[in-house]
Amino acid sequence: MRVRILVSFKDSVLDPQGQTVKNALHTMGYDAVKDVRQGKVFEIDLAGATKANPIIEKFEWDFLKGE
Repeated sequence: MRVRILVSFKDSVLDPQGQTVKNALHTMGYDAVKDVRQGKVFEIDLAGATKANPIIEKFEWDFLKGE
């Protein structure tokens, strides 16, 4: 079984890369985009591990069935 871990900044932490993507989307005419937050995705075997910085990042686990 594999585990998917999603890591992103907490809402209280600025996300300059997300802001840059949002600005680029607005430049391309996607004015309906209100906000963009970027993050990381890790897919690991249960025996593996990965760490997030709990002060500025949040994470969630998603167990993938049948993989």
